[in-house]
Amino acid sequence: MALLVPIVQLFQIILGMYWYLVIAAVIMSWLVNFAVINTQNRIVYMIGSALTQLTEPVFRKIRRYVPIIGGLDLSPVVLLLALWLAQSYVSILIVWMVS
Repeated sequence: MALLVPIVQLFQIILGMYWYLVIAAVIMSWLVNFAVINTQNRIVYMIGSALTQLTEPVFRKIRRYVPIIGGLDLSPVVLLLALWLAQSYVSILIVWMVS
């Protein structure tokens, strides 16, 4: 069982990294929508495109069940809660595997 701990810890790190990707995608969408940054800039476009490609498939699946309410997309909030819950369960799993 102890041999699987590094694999589970790697999964926990990936969940944490995806958490930050979701936060970055949300902030990027706000900055673009409020015209703080311009997507005509090649670097901004590339970063925005990468964030969209990494997060939008998951957002789309969540939007099937959680509709956009009053122009407010709640799919990032639901995803962040799910990631937090998954990280909590992985932490419990690691403690269980070590003991």
